[in-house]
Amino acid sequence: MRCAIYVRVSTDKEEQQTSLENQRALFLQYVSEKGWRIYDFYVEIQSGTKSKRPELQRLIADAKAKKFDMVMAKELSRLARNGRLSHEIRDTVLQNNIHIITLDNAINSLEGNTDNFGLYAWLYERESQNTSNRLKSIFKVNAQRGKFKGSIPPLGYRAENGQLYVRNDPTPDIVRRIFRNYLNGKGYDAIARELNDEDIPTPSQIAKKNNCSNTWQGSTVRLILTNQNYVGDLVQGKSTTKSVTLDSRNYLDPKDFIIVPNQHEALITRSEFEAVQQLVASRYRKRPQPEIHLFTNTAFCADCGRGMHYKKNSKGYVCGNYNKPGKNGRIKCSDHLVREADLKLAIIEDIRTLASNLSNATIYKKLENQLQKINWQNEKKISSVESEIDKLKTRKRKARDKNLDGNMTDEEYNEYVSETNVRLNELIEKKCNIEESLKNNNNTLAFTELKQLLEEFLSFRELTPEILHRLINRIEIKADGSPRIFYRFSNPSAYSLLLTINAQHSTCTVCGNISTGVTSTVR
Repeated sequence: MRCAIYVRVSTDKEEQQTSLENQRALFLQYVSEKGWRIYDFYVEIQSGTKSKRPELQRLIADAKAKKFDMVMAKELSRLARNGRLSHEIRDTVLQNNIHIITLDNAINSLEGNTDNFGLYAWLYERESQNTSNRLKSIFKVNAQRGKFKGSIPPLGYRAENGQLYVRNDPTPDIVRRIFRNYLNGKGYDAIARELNDEDIPTPSQIAKKNNCSNTWQGSTVRLILTNQNYVGDLVQGKSTTKSVTLDSRNYLDPKDFIIVPNQHEALITRSEFEAVQQLVASRYRKRPQPEIHLFTNTAFCADCGRGMHYKKNSKGYVCGNYNKPGKNGRIKCSDHLVREADLKLAIIEDIRTLASNLSNATIYKKLENQLQKINWQNEKKISSVESEIDKLKTRKRKARDKNLDGNMTDEEYNEYVSETNVRLNELIEKKCNIEESLKNNNNTLAFTELKQLLEEFLSFRELTPEILHRLINRIEIKADGSPRIFYRFSNPSAYSLLLTINAQHSTCTVCGNISTGVTSTVR
């Protein structure tokens, strides 16, 4: 008998390496006692649920070529923990007059012992699925507790005891550079080319992956730019396996991600990250190539929503629908002309007005009072939500008592509890959102942060693409050329109040086409 010996462990941990040697020794002794000979060892370090195992595929190919008379494994689970694959292996070898023996004697085709093959295959697959489900539950709990459970941390970080720490090497600066370059108008591929030209190691090289690539790709740059972990939030649970027997994964909706805010040191500010996400979405929808002019992908027509096109002869922007008429030559909109220099001036003047109002003691006090009023209203809402939660919990207890006393069937009880739990979860989420709003609306902190941010931008002499995209989400140009500016700030409540007060106390006007004043808002 020529024996093909299949030996497998799931991981390359030290204790499992010992298991490999033990399995080899068992087979050497068993085959020697039978007077057979070993054709070859097929040794694998992979999960038994997967079919794409090189050594297993080699064994199947050799079986079809009839290179041996016997397939041996310690137990059926060593060959496969996948019902479909187990049957495929059995059918392949038996059709080629090859026997199967497992050392636990559950399967032995020499003695006709194959009747329970399907049962064992099903049991091993169910065991693997149950183990997978348990591990998923443990992962979810640890992720919700803020423990990093990934195998490779994001570029710029190292993982230690489930916590992410900023690396003490050039990698954090590489991440910051990628964000800065993108805000300055460079595209994914352009950034990747620069990194390649400077021979900067790729993330897979730094992580020391097997067969790692030494070439930066635009897709790698995009993954870094859209990774929320860089603002200090721990984001996990983005995908899950469909089944232990399938290699594909289900990628979840972002609302189902497990996110623990402010869990580690940030490499990128939230305002920078949000600006990049807006720019990524804008370029994807409107203009995939890097922008050429300052307000491309930021300035839009207020009437038709089309992006504004830069016109060299007027040194400004006109409505895209006006600039490019339809097939019949009909112009769909008016020009909405705004000169670039005037638009820059309008933004700077608007920032100065906002900053000035924050420095005005009377206005500042009024802002504080209004924000305090909002906080008081939120506290009342929390109290009301908590009261409703307590009522639902009381009703659940009463329903349980009715069920135990036999006054409510199990079906009625389960249906009632299911409906109540849905409502409870909605209320708990609502309470968390209000509490988050309360936390953000610390009066002094909110306005101090806003004032510092505005003053930071005032210190710059030139409106650069980086400043523009960090500060502004969108600009809409009206028919008379006046802009409506949509700012982005981390504290919308404080900022919205500032805009209200700003409208009551001042009118911002500039020369040229922008003569009717700037209207500010926030998104």
